[in-house]
Order: sequence, then structure tokens, then C-alpha cells
Amino acid sequence: MIVTVTAHPSLDRAVALDGPLRVGDVQPAAASREDAGGKGVNVARVLRAAGVSTRAVVPVAEGDPFDAALRAGAIEATRVPVAGAARANLTITDPDGVTTKLNLPGAVLSDAERSALVDATVSVCAGADWLVLAGSLPPGAPEDFYVEIIRAVRAAHGQSSPRIAVDTSGAALEAVVRQGYPDLIKPNDEELADLVGSSLEGEDLPRAVREASRSLVPDLVGAALITLGSRGAVLVDADGARFATAPSIRVASTVGAGDSSLAGLLIADVAGRSPEERLLSAIRYGAAAATLPGTLPPTPADLPEVAVTVTVLS
Repeated sequence: MIVTVTAHPSLDRAVALDGPLRVGDVQPAAASREDAGGKGVNVARVLRAAGVSTRAVVPVAEGDPFDAALRAGAIEATRVPVAGAARANLTITDPDGVTTKLNLPGAVLSDAERSALVDATVSVCAGADWLVLAGSLPPGAPEDFYVEIIRAVRAAHGQSSPRIAVDTSGAALEAVVRQGYPDLIKPNDEELADLVGSSLEGEDLPRAVREASRSLVPDLVGAALITLGSRGAVLVDADGARFATAPSIRVASTVGAGDSSLAGLLIADVAGRSPEERLLSAIRYGAAAATLPGTLPPTPADLPEVAVTVTVLS
């Protein structure tokens, strides 16, 4: 089983336009949808669609519209009662896949609510293969909140602790890398550059990513999946680095593509696949997500059949 934690969930509203966004104008929408979101929830939805056992740990207020969307998605969830409602995010996408995203701040979690979230995560992680800590932290949470969760889970479960994947950014990611020794992180190239404190310069971005990752893997993190958008992804572990190109697709929305990439890697991992196959799965799921509207999770039937090249970066 794979457990996901979304400390800063969102009710994601996606609006599709039939033409380019006209700023400052009144414009009709072609379609819209509403989903329970937040990175951990997005990962859980993709895992569930692939038939992988998963449980999402989420702070939820009584009567919150977010909870209705979560139930509509049929996601197995452990709900931690909180006072504040989940934030609402708005995504606007035109026919060419150009996406505009507005993210609102969520509710502040009290010390007691954060402690309850940690306790719930520790409980659910018994027997789990992976724990995924994903997304931004709620307003007011300390930068090392994910580190607190990691330490609590490992203290409670010892040698049977799940492997831990983290997908966040900024100070929260830096705290995890410096203090938590996660088994996997999933930054994009900009987040990686931020983390190591240097720009990824040069025409060969995959090799620049590999070089930047050397200061992290394996001394501070077990492995890193670095997504490069339409340019592909790089998987770095103790045995080396591999780069996979991205297939040519028609983009509907890029929102949630990175979350789907992480889910794709985990799907292949729990199936016992090789590093090359895990990277291929990440690429295919990320590409599939980008062809779907809003944060609709890709299923195995949505995966592109286009050949993807994997190169070992020596």
C-alpha cells in the first residue's frame, strides 16, 4: 500500500476556454470541472486508477465542499478533523494548452491539528510500502513539518517503516533534504536549481541536472526524479543517472502532470520494475496527465504508446 499526505489540500476548479484567455475581458467558458486536489490527493487518484492500494491522509473540516469532491473521487481516505476549510484553486486552460493557475491560501492548522495529522499518518503507515509527502505546507506550519512526520513514522515503525517520497519546494524541500534523508524527492528543474543554489546552465539540461544532483544523491537523499516538462525527466540514484525524453502529445492541461509522473514511478516500483522501467512509467503517466482536462487522473488506458528513449548519463 502507498500512503499519501496532503497537508494543504485544495478544491480544484478547472475552466476550459474555446480561445486564448483575454485578460480584462468577459469571456464564456467551454467547459468546467471540480476535483478534490492537492499533490498528495492527485497522486492517490492516479494510484487508485491503476489498481494500486492507496490511502490519502487529509485534514478536512466538517461540511467542507472539498470533502464532497473527495468522496466523489472514491479515494480511500483518513480524514483528520480541522476547523478551517480547504482552499480553492482555479485553473484556466485555452485550446493550445496554455494554462493560467490561481492558488489561494488555505486554512491555518493549529498545533493540535498538526499533531493529529502526524499521529494519523503514523497509524496509517503500518505495513505501507511508501509514504508520499506532497505539496506545499499550510500557512503557519513550520518549514520542517515534513521532517517531523518523517521522524515520527520512522520512530514508530523502525525497520518496517515505509520508504518516503517527498514532492514539495522551497524551504520545506530544503528542510527535508538537510534533515530527513528521504528515499526519493521529485523536484522539477527550477526547484532543483533553487535547492542546490545554482542555475542549470548550458544546452544539455539533462546532464546539468545530473551534475546538480550529485550534491544530493546518495548522501542526502536516496534518489531524485527531476521532471523537465516537455523535455522529459531524469532519474538519479546511487547507481547513476538516466534520462528519458517526453513523447509528443497534444497538451490539454499541465496541472497535475508532475504528480502523475511521481505516481507512475511508484506504480512501477511496487511492481518490482527496473530503474529504466520506473522512469518510463513516470514519463508516460506525466504525458498522459497533460492530455487530460483539469486534474483528471490518467488511467493505464490513457498512457501514450509512442516510443520513449532512455539514455544512461555516464
